Amino acid sequence: MTLPRLSMLRILSIICAAMMLATMNSATAQGDAKRGQYLIKAAGCMACHTADAKDAVPFAGGRALKTPFGTFYGPNITPHATAGIGRWTEADFMHALRQGQRPDGAHYFPAFPYPSFTKMTDADMRDLWAFLRMVPPSPRPSQAHELKFPFGWRPLLAIWKWLFFTPGAYASDAKLSAELNRGAYLVNALSHCGECHTPRNFLGGLQKDRLLAGTKAGNNIKSTPNITPGGLDWSDAEFKEFFATGMTPDFDSANETMAEVIRNTTSQLTAADLAAMIAYLKSVPAIKSEK
Repeated sequence: MTLPRLSMLRILSIICAAMMLATMNSATAQGDAKRGQYLIKAAGCMACHTADAKDAVPFAGGRALKTPFGTFYGPNITPHATAGIGRWTEADFMHALRQGQRPDGAHYFPAFPYPSFTKMTDADMRDLWAFLRMVPPSPRPSQAHELKFPFGWRPLLAIWKWLFFTPGAYASDAKLSAELNRGAYLVNALSHCGECHTPRNFLGGLQKDRLLAGTKAGNNIKSTPNITPGGLDWSDAEFKEFFATGMTPDFDSANETMAEVIRNTTSQLTAADLAAMIAYLKSVPAIKSEK
């Protein structure tokens, strides 16, 4: 018994539609490497995952970060099978950003700014992953951290996370405009400005009541400026000039660390993203700088 011609056509149409939908979903899940290249600049990944040396291989690790707890070294995140993250899956990568855990379940130290990266969208994580898969693999082994006792004991990080870490993607604030929400996402998630511009307590947790209010120098920590309106009362044009060239309104220039951020990140942002970031920074509560 054969099916009527009309029924066969309907079945074929349904099958074709299902195949097209599956293809579209697959393409979406794979991520956009070109967009990922932009996002990796906005996230400042080059600074931590590339050695501070002439002709250093991008993303092959080796950058030292001195802290009161010891020295951390950025790991190799190229797709090398043994030295890098070549054996990771996309799910492993997203779990690292969202939950601050390695594929083997061990906790990452918060020198890796997952407390901010956890707020990234799944789509942005997938695009970042797609770009990193295109990076030339490097056999440079990741350097072991040099931490003071007992801060190098990873199981303690479970307590640190319970105290200071809240996983989850950024949720748009209905009270804010689309531009301010984008700015909040850039500042607090993707570009993780608060990781450097917010003081920390003795356990390394961010003092959220002084978010973006700057830090004092001391104990291997360089000072960072207060970037709330209580510290920087700059115009849009002055912010744009600084983020593009590093020149301040009083004709000073950014220090070495911020100059790298400007070179690799803020000067690479689209006009819309830069405007959103500036608008958000000018909208946050003003906090007076500590004397």
